[in-house]
Amino acid sequence: MKVMVNGRNIEVTDYMREYVTKKVDRLERYLPQIGEVRADLNQNMTRSADDRFTAQITIWANGQILRAEESTSDIFASVDATVDKISSQIRRFKGRRHDNKRRAAHAATREVELAEIAEELVAEEEPGYIIRRKQFLVEPMDEEEALEQMELLGHDFFVFHNPQTNNVNVIYRRKDGNYGLLIPSVG
Repeated sequence: MKVMVNGRNIEVTDYMREYVTKKVDRLERYLPQIGEVRADLNQNMTRSADDRFTAQITIWANGQILRAEESTSDIFASVDATVDKISSQIRRFKGRRHDNKRRAAHAATREVELAEIAEELVAEEEPGYIIRRKQFLVEPMDEEEALEQMELLGHDFFVFHNPQTNNVNVIYRRKDGNYGLLIPSVG
């Protein structure tokens, strides 16, 4: 397992790197197919000291992506809370796999990371601008797998290639808690 620890507005010491690695290593007993882990540690200059330090951990395991983020007043507490959140995601992930009687080897998806929602530019009477572009690989999967991947990422939408329709589809979470599926067609 490859563990990368990055810092933004914070100096990542060897102790911090070892602490994150030690905490993430414990996750491997629940999900042994972890390939790569990226931990981003960030210090925010906020008024509230309660959310000054943010830890975001992303795990790539067997074609699936698990991500969690937590903010607290202490960087080590943020890492602990993030690891706890990821471990509950792993339990949910493994439970779904078991309930659906799927094998871990059946997970044919690849690393797909959607663009995160950019902060909106607030300008009076001026149109918005595209401030970020992101290119990603669209992997074939059925609607159920796409829904599962969207939930694991914690996003409100997910773009995937549906081999049944041979089209790129978008699955999204509706305000009423249900899900919607966009099936584009060229007119």
